[in-house]
Amino acid sequence: MSRYTGPRVRILRRLGEVLPGLTWKQPKNRQNRPGQHGAEPRRKVSEYKLRLEEKQKVRYNYGLTERQLRRYFRIAARMPGNTGLRLMQLLESRLDNVLYRVGIAPTIRAARQLVNHGHVLVDGRRCSIPSRILKRGEVVTLKERAQKMALVQNSLAEPGRQVPPFLSFDADKMAVTFQQEPAREDVQLDVKETLIVEWYSRIA
Repeated sequence: MSRYTGPRVRILRRLGEVLPGLTWKQPKNRQNRPGQHGAEPRRKVSEYKLRLEEKQKVRYNYGLTERQLRRYFRIAARMPGNTGLRLMQLLESRLDNVLYRVGIAPTIRAARQLVNHGHVLVDGRRCSIPSRILKRGEVVTLKERAQKMALVQNSLAEPGRQVPPFLSFDADKMAVTFQQEPAREDVQLDVKETLIVEWYSRIA
């Protein structure tokens, strides 16, 4: 299954959730679910659907394909500790997510584009892999030309963006330092990761 590139507000309406990494937009006048039956009351949600929707929330928010998310789950399952927490730590440690969390890009999709176009350096070396998992002490910077881009400047000017504790951001040098593995409370997305673990454990 490929990465989703369709209407993003439609996903918010379908799931009834805020996905900050997917889009900064909000459904204003159309709060119902999409489709001709969207205005009807929601029926009782099955256990299957609950797990599926939690998995889809993570996929859409972080901009992952199904194959990518399943691969992250398998890596997390082999790591010591809580599998759900390890899964979220891996996703939060991705290069594109780190750029988004400090405010350099308005969404994870925009951050991925910055990386793909070669505007990002990791420890002084060009990195064009948005899915790179950062390690403690690594420093992410933007090329001088990219620092002046309207997308970057407008995103940094947006109020309310807070840098999570596992990152430090030097706005003058446009440098992000990955300080430590993110804690569970550092995850911005409202998700029940235990349901995702149950989903993949069921089909494994």
